[in-house]
Amino acid sequence: MSADAIGEERRTSPVELLWDLVFVFAVTQVTALQSRDLSWGGLGRSMLVLALVWWAWSAFVWAANAQDTASPTLRLVLLLAMVLAFVAGLALPHSFEDEALAFAAAYAGVRFLHLALYADASRRGNASWAAIAGFAITVVIGMALLIAGALAGGTAQAVLWTAAAAIDYAGPAWLTRERLRGLQRVAVAHFAERYSLFVIICLGESIVAIGVGASEERFDAELVAGVGLGLLITVALWWTYFDRFASVAEERLRTHDDPVLAAADAYSYLHLVIVAGIILFAVGVKLAVHHVGAPLDDATRLALCGGVALYLLGHVAFRLRIVGSVGVEKLVAAGALFLLYAVGGDLAAWALAGAVTVILVAMCAYETVSARRGEPRRATA
Repeated sequence: MSADAIGEERRTSPVELLWDLVFVFAVTQVTALQSRDLSWGGLGRSMLVLALVWWAWSAFVWAANAQDTASPTLRLVLLLAMVLAFVAGLALPHSFEDEALAFAAAYAGVRFLHLALYADASRRGNASWAAIAGFAITVVIGMALLIAGALAGGTAQAVLWTAAAAIDYAGPAWLTRERLRGLQRVAVAHFAERYSLFVIICLGESIVAIGVGASEERFDAELVAGVGLGLLITVALWWTYFDRFASVAEERLRTHDDPVLAAADAYSYLHLVIVAGIILFAVGVKLAVHHVGAPLDDATRLALCGGVALYLLGHVAFRLRIVGSVGVEKLVAAGALFLLYAVGGDLAAWALAGAVTVILVAMCAYETVSARRGEPRRATA
């Protein structure tokens, strides 16, 4: 298939949706890992494996974007990678313990299959071999460090895995950035839809977390209030991304004079901040439902308030990169959430969730009213 045909408007294929189901599981496993250890060390380990999971998923979005959706090669590689990604997901909660090597080996297999898929796209004339070969070097180095870290264990594992992720991310971000411009023609509708779907996956995880937390508690008015407020927060997070700005960002990418780099920065890199915020919120709201009538400890309160704030800051960065303007209302809301974390130590969990809900509803209402009045902010996030 020609590059012009690849660049035509198209949508997510059924096999890609099947592939996404594996990452629903992987995201759930990241949440489970974080819930087991709310220390700073636990946060660092959870965010590290989240970064790895995200990068594997994002890498396949790019490679699939350069393929014909009906390609037998795409289907075969996605199905093989799906098996390995599921194995990595199974090992993920114990990836810093006795299942480190299983996680690292399966994950490395996924990343090498991604390179094979990209090589096939290059052979068909849909992607630049020079750009692929450039970041392939960093993939190989990163995966070698990942395996070495799994074998070493302990502190060495954390150091080597951090280095592996940093080198893998640095490939397209810095080391091969100029060559990345000519990587491929971006099929914009497909590309933007893929990232929107991942945000939906993560928001779905927060809903599952609320339900799981509630199912283990006694059903009463406080529980209903906590669950209801948790769902309202999730709806507000959805509204923030999908009410207007998802379509605005897609249109800006379609007309951008440097679409590959804009897509890499705004979606592949900055969306990780958005996703990390949702995951932290999911952990916080799950634990909040467990203790709905009591004040939350500092770590849980930070996950709840800080996760939502991180999500909003990710949106600010996303909007700045793709549209070129700052969402001031989101900065204000993020600041209010951090203040709420600092002063809300005596609030019951349901009351804290209520305060978070008020902040988000006020922010969403302001954005909606501003857009309808036609104020200078034509794009709202």
